[in-house]
Amino acid sequence: MAAGSAEYDWHLDLGKVAAIWRGGCIIRAAFLDRITRAYEAQPQLPSLLADKSFAEEIAAAQDDWRDVLATAARQGVPTPAFAATLAYYDSLRAERLPAALTQGQRDYFGAHTYRRTDRDGVFHTLWGGDKTEVDS
Repeated sequence: MAAGSAEYDWHLDLGKVAAIWRGGCIIRAAFLDRITRAYEAQPQLPSLLADKSFAEEIAAAQDDWRDVLATAARQGVPTPAFAATLAYYDSLRAERLPAALTQGQRDYFGAHTYRRTDRDGVFHTLWGGDKTEVDS
């Protein structure tokens, strides 16, 4: 909603949005009150995960979250939203993302080149040939 508000110039007050949802919502009102307070304290909050209270709570629960997902996977229970949310959380926490895989795939399929972390420059691998790396 924050991204849409910024892109379309809606000027949404996310704290008020949370308060509006309270009426008839299945989400507990106490939780919505916490969301409202977080956005009242920091109207430009990019995500609830940037709020200290929410961030600490999620960080404290992440081991159990991972255990639930591992158990579900071992039992063959699909949990796509839960798993995708954990992946998103991990991407926000990561100092360095696994973009190298994506760059490698793009280079393999379309010779789009890639950058390396160990030296400057733009490179391309001759995937269909001798697999040597060339500067671009």
